[in-house]
Amino acid sequence: MRVPLIRTLLRLFTVQGSWNYERMLGVGFGVAEEPLLRDLAGARSREAGSAYRGAVARGAHFFNAHPYLCGLAVGATARAEHDGVLPAQIERLRTALCGPLGSLGDTLVWAGWLPFTSGVALAAVALGFGWWAVVGFLVVYNAGHIALRCWALRAGWAHGMNVATALRHPALQRSGAVVAPAMALAMGAALPLVAGYLGGPFTPSLRLAFAVAVGSGILLLRWRWLRLTGVRLGLTFVALGLVAGWLWR
Repeated sequence: MRVPLIRTLLRLFTVQGSWNYERMLGVGFGVAEEPLLRDLAGARSREAGSAYRGAVARGAHFFNAHPYLCGLAVGATARAEHDGVLPAQIERLRTALCGPLGSLGDTLVWAGWLPFTSGVALAAVALGFGWWAVVGFLVVYNAGHIALRCWALRAGWAHGMNVATALRHPALQRSGAVVAPAMALAMGAALPLVAGYLGGPFTPSLRLAFAVAVGSGILLLRWRWLRLTGVRLGLTFVALGLVAGWLWR
């Protein structure tokens, strides 16, 4: 199964390419799963051909989870098809995996690994590493994300219907407890360094004005009756910056 697994892994990198509101990642899920379904038992028989078509069709049904962990469900459902599990049970497995894989991926990647590596890269730029910091970020972040994709696919294929065992893996549980404080440390160190790096060319009075604007923005975000979000506040500062730059000229 080594070659089909490699083909599926490569297809998983494009799982979001056919994203749509009706099936979310479903179509990409089915395309990625297809190489693992080609060698269903008795593939040359008419009955096996029907089983193959049914499995491919089921793979393209609705599915929504974190794209980096989507392979866990792909591998598990493909193994279930080979094990002769009833289609209704496979559908329930797909549905049951959406929530846990989405939550775990958001915690590990979007709220952990990505801001951690970004914080380290920003701090490195502020300390004078320049483009090497950007290259390092791309290498380290993608090494972690590709490793997660590979593990997810192999674990799903190995466990099949018992894929919940993979989600209880001790390393996976420990990573969730480590990545959050690591992210907080990296971003906490990066923010003052980046602020000093960006504020270096300005006079002390302008740096003070910038600090007052940031503090005021934080206070405004705390006032819920304003219904102000970080995005709206950021866009407001950008607009004010553009106007100030135009007037300065």
